[in-house]
Amino acid sequence: MESVIRRDRFLNKLIDRMGNGMIKVITGIRRCGKSFLLFRLFYDYLLSQGVEESEIIQIALDDDLYSEYRKPEKLSEYIRSKITESKKTYYILIDEVQYAIGKEELRNPE
Repeated sequence: MESVIRRDRFLNKLIDRMGNGMIKVITGIRRCGKSFLLFRLFYDYLLSQGVEESEIIQIALDDDLYSEYRKPEKLSEYIRSKITESKKTYYILIDEVQYAIGKEELRNPE
């Protein structure tokens, strides 16, 4: 049996801010459960609210399976390919988004 540490306080912060048009950024020290909060708890919450799996786009940029999407143009292209209906709300969950910062942005931060 899997033991799950509930993170209701942090999950509720995400839920309370849904739909406000702002990007949510989850921060914290290494190995504190940020990815679990996003990809398991928040994902399960969305499903429990009737959101279809096809409306939840998950990308873990530290996973080799998604390494091609570390290029901002490829990431954008991938996300747009998953958005098939303009009238639906899509949830885009990206872990380790800093991997998608372009080399030029790193050299010339504004």
